Amino acid sequence: MHSSHEDGTMSKKDLIDAVARECDLTKEKAGVAVDAALAHIRNSLKAGEEVRIPDFGTFKVAKRKAREGRNPATGATIKIPASRVPKFSPSKGLKDALN
Repeated sequence: MHSSHEDGTMSKKDLIDAVARECDLTKEKAGVAVDAALAHIRNSLKAGEEVRIPDFGTFKVAKRKAREGRNPATGATIKIPASRVPKFSPSKGLKDALN
């Protein structure tokens, strides 16, 4: 069972509550565990590493090239610098679970 809001979103608090329930932990300990997992994923991505979670998916970093764009308010051409962005690729198991 999961808890989510009426609009179908799950907040970090909802995730912590679910982990506490499923693992028979206090909400404080579950919060530490969730924070540690998220920090590990974030730090691995910052280091340019992929994070593969079997039957869930892969978090990775993609590089965007510098490009030109337009300021929607003025129509002026602007330069958008190159950047790194996080990407998530769901596993086949996760996709199958949704269909």
